[in-house]
Amino acid sequence: MSNARQAGTFSLGKGSVNRMGYGAMQLAGPQVFGPPRDRAAAIAVLRAAREAGVNHIDTADFYGPHVTNQLIREALHPYDEDLVIVTKVGAIRGADASWNPAHTPQALVSAVHDNLRNLGVEALDVVNYRAWGNMHAPDEASIEEGFSTLAELQRQGLIRHLGLSNVSAVQVKQAQQIAPLVCVQNHYNLAHRADESLIAELARQGIAYVPFFPLGGFTPLQSEALTGVAARLSTSPLRVALAWLLQRSPNILLIPGTSSVEHLRENLSASELVIPAELLAELDDVA
Repeated sequence: MSNARQAGTFSLGKGSVNRMGYGAMQLAGPQVFGPPRDRAAAIAVLRAAREAGVNHIDTADFYGPHVTNQLIREALHPYDEDLVIVTKVGAIRGADASWNPAHTPQALVSAVHDNLRNLGVEALDVVNYRAWGNMHAPDEASIEEGFSTLAELQRQGLIRHLGLSNVSAVQVKQAQQIAPLVCVQNHYNLAHRADESLIAELARQGIAYVPFFPLGGFTPLQSEALTGVAARLSTSPLRVALAWLLQRSPNILLIPGTSSVEHLRENLSASELVIPAELLAELDDVA
């Protein structure tokens, strides 16, 4: 299997991680709700990712809910020293599989303790405060109360490092007045580039940027330019889209998700692909 170490490293939390990581969301059932169709296969994917050098795993206790964290614990606990598990708080699932905001101090404290229990740790490596807005884009609502709650839990020793998810540049600055950040996780990919200036600013500060939906999310990326470049490189559009992100900025960390070892192998192999400058220019014009 391709080695995640080939993508290079960047700082995250307690040290540097390999830039090609893994997102655990797809290990839960349909609509990220309920148990996986094949528990043994989910465990196998997590272990295969670690064997391939992945040391940055993204999760949330509201995936399932509780499912992905329990799978991570079953597959990988006790955790290796180099593994950084990044989780998110700020949402809760309804009985109908709906996604609902959960930003009150009480809800955030409860979510942190759920993560601690289900991951089987005394302190969480990194916790992202997931602002709401909508599923794909932030708004400009204040995050002061919620992020301050997490900063207090960090002072108590329950969280080592803090990050943000689904936020604007204004919200990033607001959070930095409260506590240091190690990462920002937002919607960004070849076709969705609202965060170009934010990525550059975070790179200047040495803060990781983690794009969610790097391959388009619920609606896969569709682009004639992407398909054409992939054909000329004799590879898949998926590999090209991930490789483009790795070449876009050195502070970008990838967390493509899958429930298949075969698909995991394809994702990781993107770290081996170098896109020539003239083809990068074509891809840059997609958005």
